Amino acid sequence: MRFNRMLLSVTLVVVALVIQVSVLARLHLPGAVPDLVLLTVLALALVYGHVGGALIGFGAGLLSDLAPPADHAAGRYALVLCVVGYLAGLAKPENGRLKSATGPMVVVVAAAIGSTVLYAGVGALVGDTAARHVGLSSLLITAALYDLLLAPFVVPVLMALARRAENDPLADGGAASKAADVSSGWLSSSGTGLRIGSQRGGLRVKAAKARVARAGRIKGVKRL
Repeated sequence: MRFNRMLLSVTLVVVALVIQVSVLARLHLPGAVPDLVLLTVLALALVYGHVGGALIGFGAGLLSDLAPPADHAAGRYALVLCVVGYLAGLAKPENGRLKSATGPMVVVVAAAIGSTVLYAGVGALVGDTAARHVGLSSLLITAALYDLLLAPFVVPVLMALARRAENDPLADGGAASKAADVSSGWLSSSGTGLRIGSQRGGLRVKAAKARVARAGRIKGVKRL
């Protein structure tokens, strides 16, 4: 991953995690909580592909596992978001631009349901039965609903930022400067050729004028 891609991904994930912990987690909504970190991973995976989505998902999940008030084993949500980011990256459009909002909305719903099921499944393997007491069906419905309502305000904006960061101005400027250097070299060499040609032409004109003047002077002497 390039430096600008890594910098943007880390910044967006950290900002999303801060908003998630300080704002969304304190809303006390029924059922699940809107997952801004998940939507950030989905948006970046739809631009960077499955490899970038898996890496970003793992990093975002690990930060979520370590961020207070974490009440589960570290690495649990990292595994979930790594898998979700990889699968979401497989839905990346070929040209990097989406033709309609249907595809991302389907990805958001599938990711919300899949991440909840996978999180509960991993928890069951390590002895965490909290999902059974809360009710898995209500968690699935509310998670899909909240993420779907929040997605139109998050996913398109983050995808636009990620696509803009892909157009590296430094790399383009370097290529442009190289092209300018090459073109200036070509122009300078061609200009040298023109100057040499013009100098040669001027010498020829001066020689012809000298011959004409010399001939005129000789004729004038003969007439005298």
